[in-house]
Amino acid sequence: MAWNEPGGGNKDPWSGKGGGDQGPPDLDEVVRKLQEKLGGLFGGNRPAGGGGSGGGGFNMPTGGFSSRAIGVMVGILLVVWLATGIYIVEPAERGVVTRFGKYVDTTDPGPHWHVPWPVEAVVKVNVDEISTFSHSASMLTQDENIVDVELTVQSRIQDAADFLFQVADPDKTLRDATVTVVRVTVGGSKLDFVMTEGRGATAVTIRERIQALMDQYRTGLLVTAVNMQPAKPPEQVKAAFDDAIKAREDKERLENQAEAYANEVLPQARGEAARIVADARAYRDQVVARSEGETARFTAILTEYLQAPEVTRQRLYLETMEQVLGRSSKVILEAGEEGNSLLYLPIDQLMKQRQTETAPSRPEPVAPAVAAEASDRPQRSVDRERRVR
Repeated sequence: MAWNEPGGGNKDPWSGKGGGDQGPPDLDEVVRKLQEKLGGLFGGNRPAGGGGSGGGGFNMPTGGFSSRAIGVMVGILLVVWLATGIYIVEPAERGVVTRFGKYVDTTDPGPHWHVPWPVEAVVKVNVDEISTFSHSASMLTQDENIVDVELTVQSRIQDAADFLFQVADPDKTLRDATVTVVRVTVGGSKLDFVMTEGRGATAVTIRERIQALMDQYRTGLLVTAVNMQPAKPPEQVKAAFDDAIKAREDKERLENQAEAYANEVLPQARGEAARIVADARAYRDQVVARSEGETARFTAILTEYLQAPEVTRQRLYLETMEQVLGRSSKVILEAGEEGNSLLYLPIDQLMKQRQTETAPSRPEPVAPAVAAEASDRPQRSVDRERRVR
């Protein structure tokens, strides 16, 4: 039967003893006992009486918690709380400090301290990690040709604060900017330029334009490299493009050969031209010098002629005849007054002259009769000239 039914006796479950008319323990008594235990732990005063299990109220501790114990507890909690504000930033990281969610400062690598949560918080951002993504697309060039372009973009975080707070998704912004810049750059270039010598310049232009957009949007990202793969035409027209590229390569090869030949021939031609000009100048100087010498000689002879015309005329005649007869292989002998002449050909002298054409010239001996006749000839010629006059 139940403990509270008639005839069942007093079996109060709240009482430690059975029977009697003791009621259930009061909640105040439970609290009092707990306070006594805590007071003994922190040096508080116990109640004067031991207290019984009987009813009726309880005695509060006279001292409660001591102020020293409370101060120690508060100090320990404060130290622990302040110690949670110590943090270390690694060399590859930057610490972004926020106060109640608002950006305050960016800390460099090393140990730092901030006001612990919930006042301030620190977010560590790796600024040395390189992020890479690829982009490929088919697009139209300036000369209305379709080309397939594939490139990879590498970036890292330059400003940790801008990366966290300025743009909702900096990586997506970088991808969108890359798509836009590639289409603008390739669309403003010709196909031959993109596929051949302009590939490197196109990659540089793309990187600069992407970085300009990243700075404008304040994404905090730095584009470190743009690697552009060789552009290629669509598969449908690849054969025609290969033929065009081969023809272009042949053109460049022939141009290089022609330039090499020109570099070889032109110096020779310039040297030959310089030699001809030098010979012409030497001939000119020679002719001018000879002319000047002849002029001076003629002027000197003219001066002598004006002083003694007859003597000068005779001397000129003798010198001229000496030169003419000295080179002649024929000797003419005058027979007499009738005007008959005898032609004498010195065969032996002619044979010797023919033999000595290749040898150094030496004076040939002349027969005495011929020499005498030759020495008398100028006088006879002078006499004939006088008779004519």
